[in-house]
Amino acid sequence: MFPSCCSKPEDGSAKRSYISKLLLGVFVVYMLHTAWLLYGFLNTKPCDGGGGEHCISSYLTARPRLQLSVFTCLVPDKSQLNLAVKIDPFDPHSTFERQVNVSLPEETRANGTLYVVVYVHKASVSPLEDSREVHYAAQLTIYITPAHREGQRDTQKRLSIQSEDPVSHWRPHLSINMMSEDFTFNKAGLPSDVRRYMRVSQEGRQMMYLPLLLVNELSFRVRDLMEISSSTVQLPLTVSYEGISLRRFRFWVHLQDVVYSLRQFGFTEENIDEIKETLVGSNLYLLVLTALITALQLICEFLALKNDISSWRKKKSMVGMSRKSVLWRSLSTLLIFLHLLEETSLLVLLPVGLGACVEVWKVFKVFQIHVQWKSSKLHVNKLDEEERKTVEYDTQASTYLSYLVYPLCISGAIFSLAYLRQKSYYSWMINSLVTGVYAFGFLSMAPQLFINHKLKSVSHLQGSVLMYRGVNTLISDLCSCASFFYSSGSFSSSHQLSCFRDELLFLLYLYQRRCYAPKARRRESWTHSKKVKTQ
Repeated sequence: MFPSCCSKPEDGSAKRSYISKLLLGVFVVYMLHTAWLLYGFLNTKPCDGGGGEHCISSYLTARPRLQLSVFTCLVPDKSQLNLAVKIDPFDPHSTFERQVNVSLPEETRANGTLYVVVYVHKASVSPLEDSREVHYAAQLTIYITPAHREGQRDTQKRLSIQSEDPVSHWRPHLSINMMSEDFTFNKAGLPSDVRRYMRVSQEGRQMMYLPLLLVNELSFRVRDLMEISSSTVQLPLTVSYEGISLRRFRFWVHLQDVVYSLRQFGFTEENIDEIKETLVGSNLYLLVLTALITALQLICEFLALKNDISSWRKKKSMVGMSRKSVLWRSLSTLLIFLHLLEETSLLVLLPVGLGACVEVWKVFKVFQIHVQWKSSKLHVNKLDEEERKTVEYDTQASTYLSYLVYPLCISGAIFSLAYLRQKSYYSWMINSLVTGVYAFGFLSMAPQLFINHKLKSVSHLQGSVLMYRGVNTLISDLCSCASFFYSSGSFSSSHQLSCFRDELLFLLYLYQRRCYAPKARRRESWTHSKKVKTQ
C-alpha cells in the first residue's frame, strides 16, 4: 500500500526515474494532442470547392420559409404531441423569448416524466409530413431529492431526508439554439461532433445538410427547478431561441459532453451546477487559459509527489525533520479527505486519497516505525543524539504554537455551532476541523522553520519539492483570489483566509536557505580540508 522504506540498488532507482520521465512525457504528449484538438475545434476548415460533390452546403442558404414548433409529450415518437409554442414565420438569425403555461397530464403529476420536442420545418406544413424537418427531444422533468430547509440538526429527520425517493421536478426554462451560419462542410473532413446532429438531403449530385438544432442543457440550474405535486395542473415555461455560429455550436456540444461525463464519474447536481456557471459564464479563451493553468498545476503536483516519495525513500536519518509538522500534515490531509467524502465525486477523491496514503507513510517513516508482517509487531528504532535534539526543538516550537492555534480553533467551532446552521453534529465537527486546517494550516510549517533556525541548516529538506508546491499553491491562490473578486464572494471564508498562506512560509524558507546555505558550504569545506590535512 505504501512505498517501500528499504533502500534499493542504483539500477532500481534508475528504472524508477525512467518510468517517471516516461509518464511525464506521456502527459506532455497528451496535452499537446489536446491543444491540437482545440486548434481544430476553433478553426474548422470549410470546403474549397464551394459546390462540388465533395461539399455539403447548408439548407438555409436558399432562405426557405420555416416554422418553429414546440410540442410536449409523455414519450417522444410514441405518444400524442401537444403544441406549446408556434413561431411562424421563423427567422434562424433572430433572437426571441416566449413565456407559456404548460398543462401537465395525470401521468406527469403522478411522479412521471414529460418531454419536449422542438421541430423546425416548412411553414404551414405539419412537421410529421415534412421530409426535411429536424427535431430535438429533451426532458422537461428531472428526478431529484426534494430540497429541504437548512439547519435541521435532528438525526432522525436527517436520516428520513436521505431515505426519501427522488421526485419529479419541473424545468422552467428551455433554451433552443440553431447554427445559423452559412458554412459549407467538406465531406471528408466532417467533424465527428457535428456529424451526430446532421441530417443530409440530396438533390441530384448536390448534398445539403438540414439545420443543426440543439437544446442547451446548460441553461438551467438545480435551484430553479420546481417540484411537481399531484395537485399541480399548470406550470410556467420560458422558451428562448438564439441563432449561433458553427464555433459556438461545437463549443456547446463539447460542454454538454463534459457535463455528461461528470455525471458518469459521480458528480452531484450541485457540483455540476457550479461547473455550469463557470463554463457558461466564461469566455472561450478564458476557458482555454484555465485548462492550460490546470495542466501546469498537474505537472507541478506530479513532480512534487514524485520527488517527495523519492527523497523520503532515500532518507535514513531524521535529523532536522519536524515530527509534528509531518503528523499535522497527515491529519490535515485525512480530515480534508473525510470532508470531501460526503460532498464530492470519486474523480476528486482518488488524488486526495493517494496523497493521504503518502502522508501516513511519511508518519511511519519519521517516527521510525517498522511493521513486521510475519510476527504482526511494530518495531520503533531508537533515536541518536542529533535526532533527540531535533525532537526537543520540535516539541518546544509546537508548545508555543499551541498557545495560538487551540484557542482560535475552539472559539471558531463554538461560534459556528451557536450562530451558523449545521446539517448534523458530525458535519459540524468535520467542518470545524477542516476550517481550522484551511485557516491555520500554514502554521504547520512553523515548527520546521524553528528547527531550521536552531540547527542553522536547511539541507535536510527537499528544495525541489517545496519549489514545485510553492509554484502550485501560488497559482491556485492567485486564481482563487481573482475568481473571488470577479464573482463577488463565491468562495468560503476559510478559503479566503488560506490565500497566500503557504507563500509566506515559502518565502521564509527561501530566506533561511539564503542565510544558512553559505554556512553549510563553509562547514563542509572546512571538514573536507581537515580530512585532507589528517591524511
